[in-house]
Amino acid sequence: MKAIITGVTGQDGSYLAELLLKKGYEVIGLKRRSSTICTERIDPIYEHPNFYLRYFNLNDSGCFWRLLLEYQPDEVYNLGAQSHVKVSFETPEETVKSIALGTLRQLEAIRTINPAIRFYQASSSEMFGINVNYPYNEESVSIPASPYACAKVFAHNLVKNYRASYGLYACSGILFNHESPRRGETFVTRKISLAAAKIKLGLQDKLYLGNLEGKRDWGFAGDYVEAMWLMMQQQHPEDFVIATGIMKSVQDFVECVFDYAKLDYKKYVAVDDQLKRPQEVPALQGDYSKAQKILKWGPRVTFEELAVMMYESDLQKLQRKTR
Repeated sequence: MKAIITGVTGQDGSYLAELLLKKGYEVIGLKRRSSTICTERIDPIYEHPNFYLRYFNLNDSGCFWRLLLEYQPDEVYNLGAQSHVKVSFETPEETVKSIALGTLRQLEAIRTINPAIRFYQASSSEMFGINVNYPYNEESVSIPASPYACAKVFAHNLVKNYRASYGLYACSGILFNHESPRRGETFVTRKISLAAAKIKLGLQDKLYLGNLEGKRDWGFAGDYVEAMWLMMQQQHPEDFVIATGIMKSVQDFVECVFDYAKLDYKKYVAVDDQLKRPQEVPALQGDYSKAQKILKWGPRVTFEELAVMMYESDLQKLQRKTR
């Protein structure tokens, strides 16, 4: 089996690449060109004989067509995009182009070149936005509250349209918040775990956060990529909510990390209104019963285990650097 992964150097892409390589796949990982190498997450697999890293841009149709013709993959996992919700308010055009049009370009290329290729789309719980009728399942109404979420709704519906119109094996994973030690440092959970580790080592004095009351359904990214693969192995393509079913606030994550680090968060954590989004989503909670029934999937890492894992990883990295 051969698979293309867009956004392979990201959190999800790196975990998925490792999983597929263990399953015997050839993996073609695609990344955007940048002035820095930014391949830290895939360093452990960089020299793997079945792993190939190629440059790619979601706004370059010809590039993706050439890659499909060159590698003739069995599966395509579309994980690449501008993925930060708050940043999407500042760069809405780039966000929409990479998510919405990027997905369209890939679907159209697959439809034209080889409709037998299976396609996975990374949909998001942010699509549900300010819909108060949680927990959300695959049929819940989307009321997006950011340019990022609006673009994800468009891409999600494109997948449904190409599946119904052209018979493509195209499916979407509606993933709720999933974190790990590989999470980017600008995302709130990693921001918290890294700050706590720095404070513990005397390298930082204060942690500034935005909305502490926001509640999310947080799971482990390593668990969630297994669900992605399972979706692509079914007889018929379907969309699935992937979540834990448990909702915790940002405040809960702060307390969990700082308590484990034996730090009084009240001494170090402050709210900065500038870090808040123009429109806040108060709560996101998923119902993954369909995935549990059909995919036989369920989360393994708990919220508390995830928080400790991230803190310990950041602490150990910092300790190695400061020796």
